[in-house]
Amino acid sequence: MTTQDAERAAMDRALALALNGPRGLNPQVGAVILSPTGDVIAEGWHRGAGTNHAEVDALSQLPAGGARGATAVVTLEPCNHRGRTGPCSEALIAAGVSRVVYAVEDPNPAAGGGAERLAEAGVEVVAGVERAEGEELLASWLETTRLGRPRVTLKWAQSLDGRAAAADGTSQWITGPDARADVHRRRAVADAIVVGTGTVLADDPSLTARDESGALRGTQPRPVVIGRSEIPGEAAIHRHPKAPLFYADHDLGAVLADLRERGVQSVFVEGGPTLASAFLRAGLVDEVLAYIAPVLLGAGRLAITDIGVGTIGDAVRLDVASIQSLGDDLLMIATPRAESKATGYEAPGREGVR
Repeated sequence: MTTQDAERAAMDRALALALNGPRGLNPQVGAVILSPTGDVIAEGWHRGAGTNHAEVDALSQLPAGGARGATAVVTLEPCNHRGRTGPCSEALIAAGVSRVVYAVEDPNPAAGGGAERLAEAGVEVVAGVERAEGEELLASWLETTRLGRPRVTLKWAQSLDGRAAAADGTSQWITGPDARADVHRRRAVADAIVVGTGTVLADDPSLTARDESGALRGTQPRPVVIGRSEIPGEAAIHRHPKAPLFYADHDLGAVLADLRERGVQSVFVEGGPTLASAFLRAGLVDEVLAYIAPVLLGAGRLAITDIGVGTIGDAVRLDVASIQSLGDDLLMIATPRAESKATGYEAPGREGVR
């Protein structure tokens, strides 16, 4: 086996090891140490905030001097900052590692720079090995780190004439069973589902993810409610498998920042026109899911209301990623263009992001 083949096999193993770590505020990272002859001599992964990072976890399995001349294969660029643990770059240098191979660069400016530090110390550094697989593994963490907040998907269901409810306020069901099943599948892969107090009081939703039989799916989003109205103790949300979070603060940026501190990487917003419009107005939407039913209501509540557009030149422009048929309904998936999104959010510099 060539050196390149051995390192790719080690990277595949590191990617598998990374999945042992918890998903959340910290990235899932795996590491494999190869001897100078290409044999695996140690493995490790990051087990969570405050524990050894993957590289140090692997090095800890070796005796003093056991990594001298070895190659460290890591899914993410070794960090170069001190938080609750020391810089992995310094640990690798101190261990005498002669070569470091990693898949993905660390986008956090507070933790990045490990590759440069290693190179300065005379360690050979190879970046981008199995990059696509590494980015797939870390997709949510990478995006939230670059954004400095959770990724926000905004969902709504509407009639063909843009209504979310009829004139009498009824809204169940505008869309058909195929569209509703798609929503539940997407709920299950989100870390949190966000609604406003108005939706909770009007519809008493459970905010759970269910399968086609109506049973709870194995993974559930954390329910989040935004607004100042009091929620009754008997509301269905209190019977959710995960304890709900309540925010009276209408500063959506602050809400997202707090959710990120809690390890939330993806947010699914489906809380009615007022909240949906507030997220759009704040430029905090990364993806739009519009479920469109072939029905006309003619009156009733609009799916989207005031989003701060005073003239056509201020319109929120979307790039359509796909249009899918779901039974009789259509699902349009789109992303707001860069000029319609908020900027200026910075990833926290503390240890929590790596």
